[in-house]
Amino acid sequence: MRNGRAVVLVVEDSPLIRMGAVELVLSAGYEALEAGGADEAIRILELREDIDLVFTDVQMPGTMDGVKLAHYIRDRWPPVKLIVASGAAVLAESHLPGGSRFFSKPYDDHAITETMAHLLASDIPLGPAL
Repeated sequence: MRNGRAVVLVVEDSPLIRMGAVELVLSAGYEALEAGGADEAIRILELREDIDLVFTDVQMPGTMDGVKLAHYIRDRWPPVKLIVASGAAVLAESHLPGGSRFFSKPYDDHAITETMAHLLASDIPLGPAL
């Protein structure tokens, strides 16, 4: 958290949906960053050390989808919290890295902001299981 304010990276290839998700993050009182796909998200994560949570879509163009991105983030940046959403796929949270949360689209904004608050308040280490 920077200046007591969590930083959330929204990863979504649809500009309209990304804009709505960024507005949701801002309305919840967090700082919002945005990426149009996994490759851009990784570049942002490599440049910044203050990202607390990544909120990603599953289906995106590029080298990896949101599920692969979530696993990549968990392996490389274990403290980063993860929320994964999809309008096309329904995933069991067992397919996601530990501590991740999944939402089907269209998702309930209140449920997303509550989950963000819960994840960001948690100090439970979310690294790979040993």
